[in-house]
Amino acid sequence: MNSRENSQTTRTDAAQTTTAQVTAAHGGGAIPGIARRLAAAAVAFGLTALAGCSAPWSKTDAASASASPSASQAAATEAADSASPSESSTPETQTYSADVFLAGDYLLHSPVYDDGLQADGTYNFASQMSGLGDISTGYDLKYYNQESILGGTQLGLSTYPCFNSPQEAGDAMVSMGFNLVSTANNHSLDKGEKGIRSSLEYWARQEQEHGVHTAGTYESWDSQRAIPVYEKNGITYTFLSWTYGCNGITPPAGEEYLVNEYPGREQEMLDQVRQAAAESDVTIVAMHWGTEYVFEPTAEQQTLAQELADAGADIIVGNHPHVVEPVQWIGNAICYYAMGNTMSAQDDIDNQVGMVGGVTITKTVTGDQSAVQLSNARADLIYTYHDASYHNYQVIPFDRLDDAHLASHEAVYQKYSQYITQMDPSIGVGGVRKQ
Repeated sequence: MNSRENSQTTRTDAAQTTTAQVTAAHGGGAIPGIARRLAAAAVAFGLTALAGCSAPWSKTDAASASASPSASQAAATEAADSASPSESSTPETQTYSADVFLAGDYLLHSPVYDDGLQADGTYNFASQMSGLGDISTGYDLKYYNQESILGGTQLGLSTYPCFNSPQEAGDAMVSMGFNLVSTANNHSLDKGEKGIRSSLEYWARQEQEHGVHTAGTYESWDSQRAIPVYEKNGITYTFLSWTYGCNGITPPAGEEYLVNEYPGREQEMLDQVRQAAAESDVTIVAMHWGTEYVFEPTAEQQTLAQELADAGADIIVGNHPHVVEPVQWIGNAICYYAMGNTMSAQDDIDNQVGMVGGVTITKTVTGDQSAVQLSNARADLIYTYHDASYHNYQVIPFDRLDDAHLASHEAVYQKYSQYITQMDPSIGVGGVRKQ
C-alpha cells in the first residue's frame, strides 16, 4: 500500500515535544518521514499509557466498595462519566479525499493565439480548451504548466523563440477550474523581468478572486523562500516548481529569485521539499527537465526524481520534452516524467499527442494519528487538433476522438499509450475521465 504516515497533522503538546526530540537527533533539520513516524508512535504510546493508568487507591474507593447498592450505582455512574475517551470508546476515524488532475505544457505559438482573436480585438480560448475542461470535470486540484509567459498584450505578443501570450489564455484555464499553475520553465524569462512581473500581477488577481496558486517565479526573495501550505477537503498540501534553466537568459544579478532554476541549487530545492513534507500532508513538485522530443526520461531526470521522493515529494509532475514520457511509482511517490503538450502549434504527431493524469489522495485521521495514501495513479491521452488552414485549434481527449479529426486514431492511441507504462505496468491507462 502506498501510504505515508504524518504525525504532525494534530499538534498536541506531547507531539511537539517528541518531534523536537527527533529533530534534534537529526541535526535540527526537517524531520524525515520515518522519524516523523517514530515521533508519532512515541506520542501514541505515551498517550495510551497515560489513558490506561488507574487512579491511586484512596479512602473514597474503600468506602464505595462497602456502600449501599444505590450509592455504589451512583459512584459507578460518576466513574464512567469521568473515564477518559480511550477507556470508554475507540477514537473515531475520519476520512478525507481529494482527486488531482495533471496536464502538460500550454505553449501559445502565434497560430494558437491568432485563432483565439475575436472581432473586438480581445482573445478567447474557451472553445480551444473546452475538451480539457470536459475530461477534468470533478477533480479537486487541477495542475498545468503555463509554458509561455502571460505578460499580456501590453508587452506585445510574440511567438517562438521568445514567447509572450495573452492573459486570456489563463482566463480560459481558470474558468475550467485549474488552480495549480507552474510558471518555472525555459521560457520564463522570454520577456525579462517585466514579463515575469506582469505575469505575477495577473496570477495574483487570480489567486485573490479564484484561489489559484502558482509556483516557480517570484517577486522577491521572501516569496521565493516561503513554503506556503494550502488546504483542500481537509488535506494540506504544498506546491513547488523548478526548471533546468531559461534558454541561456539569466535574471539580473541579485534577482535570481525571479525563476527557480535548480542547476547548482539542487540542495536548496531538496531542502524546500523536506520543509514542505514536514509541514504538509502532500507535497507536489513540478519539474521542467529532460530532453526535448525524447520519450524516455534521462538519467538526470531519474536521479532527481529519486532524490525528490527521498526528500518527501509525493507527486512529481514533469514537463519540457513536448512528448509523453512514462509514469512510475518511486516508493510512495508517483512521478509523471513528462506530460507532453496540452496545447501548441507544434504539428508533428509526436507533439500533438499529450498526456493527462489523475491520482487520488486519501487521508485518514484516528485520534492524534493520521495517514496519507496516494492511489489509483492513472493516465490517458489527448490530441491537439487544427484544420488544414491552422485554425479551429481544439484539445480533444482520445475517448472523444474520431478518424475525421485524426486518421487511424485508435492505432495512434495504442502506439503512444505504451509509453505511459513502459517503466511501471501498474499504472492505469484510461479512467481519467470522472463523468
